[in-house]
Amino acid sequence: MNAFGNVITEDYRKLQEELHAKGNYGVASLKYGHLVAEIMNTLEITHLLDYGCGSMKNLLKALKAQGVKHKFTYQAYDPAVPDCAGAPIPAQMVACIDVLEHIEPDLLDNVLDHLAALTELVLLATVHTGPAGKVLSDGRNAHLIQQPMEWWLPKFLQRFELQTCQVISAHGFHVICYPKPRLEKPNGEKLVS
Repeated sequence: MNAFGNVITEDYRKLQEELHAKGNYGVASLKYGHLVAEIMNTLEITHLLDYGCGSMKNLLKALKAQGVKHKFTYQAYDPAVPDCAGAPIPAQMVACIDVLEHIEPDLLDNVLDHLAALTELVLLATVHTGPAGKVLSDGRNAHLIQQPMEWWLPKFLQRFELQTCQVISAHGFHVICYPKPRLEKPNGEKLVS
């Protein structure tokens, strides 16, 4: 648990850990390496948080192939991957690629609040809106949330300033967002009077 509440229950973390152990999970990041690299190069991002990185850390592989033009720190976070489950720290850029549709519906607000607190300059999030090709061992589709873009956008707009929203397939979209101005520090101390 963090200051924003749980981002995953223990039972679901175990189901996700099983799915990650199969080794073919988290491949969508490979498709977005060019877009992440473009944003990083344009904004000269030196610290990237890969939120929901998966066991293979494919985004880092894609960024190496795309050639980010400067040195950067890569931070991997995924509560279902033991090596990446430590508490993330805020980063200039947060990439959350094909993660949000996997979140337990009751915890989605906590996760979105967590993303907002971790994003210093820019968030790139991709969301698949239809069913996944994978099934959890309890029989549920791996995409626990299957909602259209119109359902998701207000959730982003509550927490971020939308820069771009683009449909990327019949079942998905991505957003590029900036953090809203904060009136409080994470500890609750007022920034303005």
